[in-house]
Formats: sequence, C-alpha cells, structure tokens
Amino acid sequence: MTSPRPYRGRFAPSPTGRLHAGSLAAALASWLDARAMGGTWLLRIEDIDPPRDIPGAGESFIEDLARFGMVPDEPVIWQHDRLEAYAEALDRLAAAGEVYGCACSRTEILAEDARLGLPKGVYPGTCRTGTKGRPVRSMRFRVRPGIVTFTDRRLGAFSQDVEHEVGDFVLRRADGLWAYQLAVVVDDIASGITHIVRGADLVDNTPRQILLTEALGGAVPSYLHIPLVLNREGTKLSKQAGATPVDSTDPMPALEAVFSHLGFPRIGAASPQDFLAAALPLWAERIAR
Repeated sequence: MTSPRPYRGRFAPSPTGRLHAGSLAAALASWLDARAMGGTWLLRIEDIDPPRDIPGAGESFIEDLARFGMVPDEPVIWQHDRLEAYAEALDRLAAAGEVYGCACSRTEILAEDARLGLPKGVYPGTCRTGTKGRPVRSMRFRVRPGIVTFTDRRLGAFSQDVEHEVGDFVLRRADGLWAYQLAVVVDDIASGITHIVRGADLVDNTPRQILLTEALGGAVPSYLHIPLVLNREGTKLSKQAGATPVDSTDPMPALEAVFSHLGFPRIGAASPQDFLAAALPLWAERIAR
C-alpha cells in the first residue's frame, strides 16, 4: 500500500481589496487544518486580473495575516510570476485536443441559451466544431459527458453534470487574461496541494477543477468548503461589495468572531499566538480527519 502524500494546503486570496472577515475565516480554517494534520501551509496571491486587482493589496494580505499569527511555510506565490506556466498548460491541453477556440460573445451565448431553453450562462457548444471563419475570442475546455462527484469534508457528496450545467468553460479570456479555473488548477498541481479549504461559494467550481486536474495529470485534492460569512442583507461578504476590512492592529476580536462563525466557542486568549495554540486542538478534534 502506498502512503498518502504529505499534507500541503494553501490560502489563495485575490488582491481586490483588504482582508475582511470572510477571507480571514478562510485563512484561519486553512491554517488550522494544515497545522492539525502536521502539514505545510502556503499563501498564494491570485493577482492575474489587473482590472480588478488593487495595487498593494497583496502585500497588505501578507502583513495582515502575519499580525493574526499566520505566516506561510514557504515563499509567497504570486500568480503574475506564473503566466508562462499557464501558457504551457494550455498548449498541453490543446495538443491533447482538450481545448478549442471560441468566437462567441457573452451576449451571443445568452441569446442562444434563450433560444435553446438552456439555463442562463451555460455554454451551448456553438464553436465545438469550429468558428466558421470568425476570429477566436477565447479558449474553452472541452468538457466530457458524465457526472462529476466528489465528497466534501463538511457538505458530503456533491455532484454536477458539468457539460449540461456549465458547458465548455473558458481557460483564456477574450481580453487575453488567464481564467481563474486554469490558473488555480495549474498552481495547485505545481505546489503539490493535497487539501483545499475555502468558502462554500466555490463548491460548484470544484467539478470543473477536478476535470482540469485530471486532464493535466494531477492528483485530485481533498476539499473542505466552509460556511460563508454573510453581510446584513444575507449575501456573501465580499471586497467588491464594500466589506469592511478587519483591524489587524487589534486582531483578537476578529479572530474570535470568525472562529465563532466556524462553529467553535470563544477562546478568550490575549494574543494571536495563544489563540491559535488553543484553537488548534479544537479544530483537530472536530474537523481534521
């Protein structure tokens, strides 16, 4: 019997604003999970969307996390340094017939969905057999038929028919930028990530990422999707929606609040180091397995 791979986890924020309670909850959960399993915890700044990225936000994540007691075990990974790796991955997929060029605009896709009675936003496969002379706008992954199922450590079994619920999805965007789906999978494979702990809003991305991981010859990681931190309107707390940044100069209230959100009792520690030391066995007893 082969031994399991050593645990390697990561926190991978996009630098579109300062650290808020939702991203702190994901960082804390991923850090605790890695430590509870005796693993390695990485930090990756997903800064490949210049129109949305805010200068200096990635550096602020690193500084704020350190004030909360969470420092990565290896040098921080910046996606802007990884563009060549994404291009190489796309070339590999193209050589295997896994991708194709698409000439469709979003407006055209929505109109075709309406005509065919498909769910809004599902790619209808218009360019699967060619663009009929129209210029290529984006590159799409050719989704295989069938149901993709994985078992989430909190949510249990999750299944999705990616072909019919999503369709062939974009790997390189019409503006020339790399899509999240490709970049995250390429980086997780390169970093040897074995466990992913992140917000529940990303659970329906997971089947697409599993398909890409398998197509690129990677090992599918274990997943744990944590409850989302919501705003007063009951929607996901996000930087784009003006979420208030956490105060890293007074870290204890924010740490206690997100730990409570994750379903644990108040620690009452005086410092982040004491807090993390007390939180770790609680997480290990209830979650880590």
